[in-house]
Amino acid sequence: MKFDTQATTNPIDQLKVVGQPVDRIDGPMKTTGTAPYAYDRHDAVPNQAYGYVVGSAIAKGRIASMDLKAAKAAPGVLAIVTAENAGKLGKGTYNTARLLGGPEIQHYHQAIAVVVAQTFEQARAAAELVRVDYARTQGAYDLAAAKDSAKPAPGFDGPPDTAVGDFTGAFTAASVQLDATYTTPDLGHAMMEPHASIAAWNGDTLMLWTSNQMIDWGTGDVAKTLGIAKGKVRMMSPFIGGGFGGKLFVRADAVLAALGARAARRPVKVALTRPLMFNNTTHRPATVQRIRIGAARDGKIAAIAHESWSGDLPGGQPETAVFQTRLLYAGANRLTATRLAVLDLPEGNAMRAPGEASGMMALEIAIDEMAEKLGLDPMEFRIRNDTQVDPEKPARKFSQRQLTECLRTGAERFEWNKRDPQPGKARDGRWLIGMGMAAAYRGAPVMKSAARVRLDNKGIVTVETDMTDIGTGSYTIIGQTAAEMMGVPLHKVVVRLGDSTYPVSAGSGGQWGANSSTAGVYAACMKLREAVAKKLGLKAADAEFADGEVGSGTRRVPLAQAAGKDGLVAEDAIEFGDLAKKNVLSTFGAHFVEVGVDAATAEIRIRRMLAVCAAGRILNPKTARSQVIGAMTMGVGAALMEHLVVDKRHGFFVNHDLAGYEVPVHADIPHQDVVFLDETDPLSSPMKAKGVGELGICGVSAAVANAIYNATGARVRDYPITLDKLIERLPSIG
Repeated sequence: MKFDTQATTNPIDQLKVVGQPVDRIDGPMKTTGTAPYAYDRHDAVPNQAYGYVVGSAIAKGRIASMDLKAAKAAPGVLAIVTAENAGKLGKGTYNTARLLGGPEIQHYHQAIAVVVAQTFEQARAAAELVRVDYARTQGAYDLAAAKDSAKPAPGFDGPPDTAVGDFTGAFTAASVQLDATYTTPDLGHAMMEPHASIAAWNGDTLMLWTSNQMIDWGTGDVAKTLGIAKGKVRMMSPFIGGGFGGKLFVRADAVLAALGARAARRPVKVALTRPLMFNNTTHRPATVQRIRIGAARDGKIAAIAHESWSGDLPGGQPETAVFQTRLLYAGANRLTATRLAVLDLPEGNAMRAPGEASGMMALEIAIDEMAEKLGLDPMEFRIRNDTQVDPEKPARKFSQRQLTECLRTGAERFEWNKRDPQPGKARDGRWLIGMGMAAAYRGAPVMKSAARVRLDNKGIVTVETDMTDIGTGSYTIIGQTAAEMMGVPLHKVVVRLGDSTYPVSAGSGGQWGANSSTAGVYAACMKLREAVAKKLGLKAADAEFADGEVGSGTRRVPLAQAAGKDGLVAEDAIEFGDLAKKNVLSTFGAHFVEVGVDAATAEIRIRRMLAVCAAGRILNPKTARSQVIGAMTMGVGAALMEHLVVDKRHGFFVNHDLAGYEVPVHADIPHQDVVFLDETDPLSSPMKAKGVGELGICGVSAAVANAIYNATGARVRDYPITLDKLIERLPSIG
């Protein structure tokens, strides 16, 4: 199905099942511990051995020698795979560094060996016996020091630089100016489930049970790395214990499990340890961001510039922190620039809302600072600079843009009018109280997505697509889509996901998953409806599917009867035309936060939070709300505590476990409220929906920072905002 004209009325608009806050259909399995995650697939294949990954002890250099004698002689050892005996390995499309290093070392904890043994304990013990001598070379590990050597670098979403009008002239002439620099640190995904895989060879065909967000990408990269045909790899990932972008791409666990299984001639399972999760896989790169804004006294922005620096391994990608600034606020004179420095740290790559999450941590503080200079309420300043067209390409309109409505709705719900604009004045006992807010923006791209739908002689509808569920509710919204389209209750739908033998979906990433994958199911169901109507001699356009029946006029036939003895099968994909190029598909929101800061110790406590989101049709308010409050929680972590600390001498993340890398816990997060504006976007897809899971993190950290400033009068521009950055600047207790 080609989607190249805006959607009109269709079966989804009935909203009998879609749009309803139904419970997750995978919920019982998740809550009872019976959902089979990758490492738990004990029944997948018999005689499983265990692999333990050895990571490099240096960040840059070469392996001078590797002594495996003691390890090979250890009890239970079946095989040891290194770059020397692995055979010729290719490099995947989506990996910056090689997944099995040696003799060259590209980053700390790059995998250099996998030890395979009968038990996990034997594999771990033998791995400790591997002796490696290195020839260390000097590396670059400090973004601030490498900043001046950074080069222009395009991101996934556009060119490195844009310029409209005369920024320099307009900024110089502006009545009110802001020129400030902000920094964000390296951040880790810290998902609960580690990267884990079970590999088994059936002749020359590889079976791979793994934890991966993008099945088709992953299948292709495994095949490319191992030098085999893509059709010889079957990847299965039906349940994923969190990904946040860290599992978009194949990592060392999958490749080394496959190599270990080939060498040991039996199935092998591999899970990365926590230190390897932080140093061997990917992370959100640190940034340095300079923002300049010039405005007239009436609060209209005349000039806005956003420049960002980040670092990555040679051949890597920048953190595209400037992209939202190209679209969020009006202003005739504009400049953005993205620069990438070469750093020898572990690979930087996608993490929930890559680009926008980091960029809005800076931009939305700068907007507040500018509002204060102008003597305007920060919400009013944002509203005055709203736009319904792309500020860089005014011929392009936003398909839907309810930013102002989000801001006003949030202000009313949060009682923003009770905020004292004078910092440091509101108190509750020992606590300095502050309120802050920020706009939220995230692009809403769409991707081709396919599905197969089966109708059997019991009236059961089965959906098959390689779409994944990373905790987002994919099973449920896909089931709701099929139920709505075929006119059956949700319990009559079976959803099968995460298998490369199923039709290729959009996958889970980029905030395109929900809208694109359900649109693919919509397309397949339209084909199935046509097949049912044809079999019954009905016109497809006139056929009504409801209550488990299909009919036209006074004739009604149960779907089970229509399916016949052999059932019916239909397969189709949604393919998107150029609507997304002619229009800007985006999601918008507003975040409001109240904090308390201890007047003596500078301890920070979140007191309450609100998110208001405009993100097209909400396919399931219950699962969508869950996504947003999770994103809000991640935003608090980024604001107050999360920081991968770099050892700038030796080039690794020091706090590489869940004890040293702090994330919010239940006690850190009080009441959270989420409001979804009533919105449908007929230019986005037949579902008229968009994603929301990444919108929820964009702007949260800045809202926290702005609330802290309102509470204390101390403006912190370097994340995370820890008490040591505040305590000397608190208002006098007296």
